[in-house]
Amino acid sequence: MLGLKLLTDPRWANIAESNIEEILTDHAWCEQKAATNAITIITYNSEHEDLVTAMTEIAIEEMEHFKMVHDIIKQRGYTLGRERKDDYVNQLYKFMKKDGSRNDAFIDRLLFAAMIEARSCERFRVLSENIKDDELAKFYRDLMISEAGHYTAFIKFAKKYTERTDVDKRWKEWLDFEGQLIQNYGTKETVHG
Repeated sequence: MLGLKLLTDPRWANIAESNIEEILTDHAWCEQKAATNAITIITYNSEHEDLVTAMTEIAIEEMEHFKMVHDIIKQRGYTLGRERKDDYVNQLYKFMKKDGSRNDAFIDRLLFAAMIEARSCERFRVLSENIKDDELAKFYRDLMISEAGHYTAFIKFAKKYTERTDVDKRWKEWLDFEGQLIQNYGTKETVHG
């Protein structure tokens, strides 16, 4: 469904499980950034009422996920560490088209968001199927389903609001780029690392 070119090696879950505090901290900040991204999309595209409604719901849901991860961190006696830089997301951001028309940039912002959600969904599946911690396995299974819904929403709006971008062609470019990029990741206890 997601079309990812390279799937995560299941052994990455062992790396993540070796430092649960770190993966949870990184995950919490990913949720915060996802909420911020949805708000940014609203800020620059407020003329689309249905988009504003959907992005508001996504932003709220992402902050609920942040709270859920933070609650797990507290329950386990961990501390939410400082915000982590996400090199993977920063590399995707560089690939995003920022020139051209306002609509071109808008569509690429939606595809950028869809790409992150697709990879996060896939990583949560790997965690849910490969970690020994039953509570976290269920938690990540539930979040995987949510991320898939977000991915679908971003793609749907890109197709709805495009003026001249061939969304399917551009999405293939995103998948090809990400397929090369992700080869450099999968060795750290972070969601995209």
